[in-house]
Amino acid sequence: MDASSSVEITTLLAAHREGDRAAYDRLVSLLYDELRRLARRERRRLRPGDTLNTTSLVHEAYAKLSGGAAAWEDTAHFLAASAKAMRHILVDAARARLSAKRGSGNVVALPPDVAGERRQAEEVIAVNDAIAKLTQLDERLGSVVECRFFAGMTEEETARVLGVTSRTVRRDWFRARGWLRRELGRTEFGLEPTGSRPL
Repeated sequence: MDASSSVEITTLLAAHREGDRAAYDRLVSLLYDELRRLARRERRRLRPGDTLNTTSLVHEAYAKLSGGAAAWEDTAHFLAASAKAMRHILVDAARARLSAKRGSGNVVALPPDVAGERRQAEEVIAVNDAIAKLTQLDERLGSVVECRFFAGMTEEETARVLGVTSRTVRRDWFRARGWLRRELGRTEFGLEPTGSRPL
C-alpha cells in the first residue's frame, strides 16, 4: 500500500469514528483486495464447504461491520475486526449446516461426501470454541490468535494493535498454539500465520 493510500485510510478511519457512513464505504473500497485475501484465507483454513464463496463472505462481513459503532484505530485494527467477523460468519454457517443435517434423530449411515462435510463443520466449530475458551482464560492470548492466525498480521502489527512488544507477541503466540494443540487433541491443525513455518 502506498503512502497516499495509507494517509487516506487514516483519514477515513477518523471520519468513521465521527459517524461518517460514507467513510466506511470508501474504506471498504480501498481495502477490498485485502478483504478478499482475508476471506480466501478464512475459507481455506476453516474449509466451510461451498456455502459461502469469497465474494459472499466479504459482503457479509461488510454488512456485519457496518451495523456497529466500532472505532478502529488503524488498518490493522480494521482488518483484525474483519477477520473476526468472517470467522463468526463461517462458524454460524457451519452450525446451520449441522443443525439442518440432524433431521429427526434417526441414526442413518451418511454418504461419504455428507459425512465429510459434517466433519468439516464440526472442525470449524471446535476450533472456534477452543479459541473462545482460550480468550476466556487469557484475553490477550486469544487476541494474539485473532491477529496472527485470522488476520494474518506480523508480530510487529500484532504488537501495535495490542500495545505490547513483539517479543511478548512471540511468547504469547507460542503459548497459545501449545494450548490449542492440547485442547483440540492434535498436533497439526493449520494454526499458522501467512509465511510461517509449519508447527
